[in-house]
Amino acid sequence: MTLKLERIYHKQPSEGIRILVDRVWPRGVAKADAHLDHWLKDVGPTPALRKWFAHDPQKFDTFREKYMIELQHNDTQHAAYQQLADIVQTADQDVVLLYAAKDTTYNHVVILRECLENGMIKA
Repeated sequence: MTLKLERIYHKQPSEGIRILVDRVWPRGVAKADAHLDHWLKDVGPTPALRKWFAHDPQKFDTFREKYMIELQHNDTQHAAYQQLADIVQTADQDVVLLYAAKDTTYNHVVILRECLENGMIKA
């Protein structure tokens, strides 16, 4: 099993369990065309944190710290993270984390993958 990251706008969707991990539905994507298995919107950063970050690479390290705190201590986010972790741990095929952000380096999905691969958020 491989954990992949992919923009939801990718023309040829990857095979595997496809999970949208954004709080907000991506603009211009019809739900029927998204090819999703799950939409775990509560695993995304809170609206306040997302707005503060504003995809500014200079804020990424602080964003990473704050987002990890949210995943650990916000009950709703933590439950969604645990659901995601359970899917990843029991998957018999690749898991594709989908997101809408244009920046493929400085976004919350990069942090999610790191947490999932390294067991950084405790149950």
